[in-house]
Amino acid sequence: MDCKIIKYTLLIFLINFKVFSAEFQGQFIQGHYIIGKTSPGTKILIDKREVKVSEEGYFAFGIDKDRKFDVVITEGSKKIIKKVQKRKYKIQRIDGLPEKKVTPPEEFYERIKKENKLIAKARAVESDLSFFKDKFIVPVDNAIITGVYGSQRILNGIPKWPHYGLDFAQKKGSPIKAMNNGIVTLAEQDLFYTGATLIFDHGHGISTLYMHLDKIFVNVGDHVKKGEVIGTVGSSGRATGPHLDIRLNWYDTRLDPNSVLNIK
Repeated sequence: MDCKIIKYTLLIFLINFKVFSAEFQGQFIQGHYIIGKTSPGTKILIDKREVKVSEEGYFAFGIDKDRKFDVVITEGSKKIIKKVQKRKYKIQRIDGLPEKKVTPPEEFYERIKKENKLIAKARAVESDLSFFKDKFIVPVDNAIITGVYGSQRILNGIPKWPHYGLDFAQKKGSPIKAMNNGIVTLAEQDLFYTGATLIFDHGHGISTLYMHLDKIFVNVGDHVKKGEVIGTVGSSGRATGPHLDIRLNWYDTRLDPNSVLNIK
């Protein structure tokens, strides 16, 4: 074959050969959190949703608890499909809750609706903060895990929504540390279900929630450093005893906090 034809064929091959260069940290499992790294300035789509990419090329997304189909990731003009592994979730029975916390009387409906909007607004924040890519730490020392992500909750014998957090049992007044650097987007002393509640923005739609606190030491707008004491363990809201319930979200997708904490 003519040398020129070989070179031309090779050139065409190289032009059409598109290498997917993004790298991922995290497991493609239901409920898990994924950090991606690509070339700065690259457009990234998760399924058909464009996600924010930091100046260093980092981006983040999460996999829904019950997702049954693969994730399609587009990097510029290149695509890759990641298979999602399914999980089996536990069933957890909790008795002894006040009846109004299990099935709220109608007079509480408006309050609950208003509070849900506050939480949704805080979770919808999309800032340029890049703390989402940093390591998260366990918020309570020497605590026992009493509730895990995804478990079907049966409250006072009544099936309810699955649990979307991670529960740490610890005595009332125990210090709670910020799991990562962030900005406080919600600080409420008395929400119907979650009691004293905090939400932190870590950037790119990633937020963490702290629920059932006794005391809160920070305010909306505060810049908080990882490890800083932000409040104390309590039993406010729908709780049978002192504990901390934490949540991890990618916008409105509820993720497993242990996918960033890796507690064995």
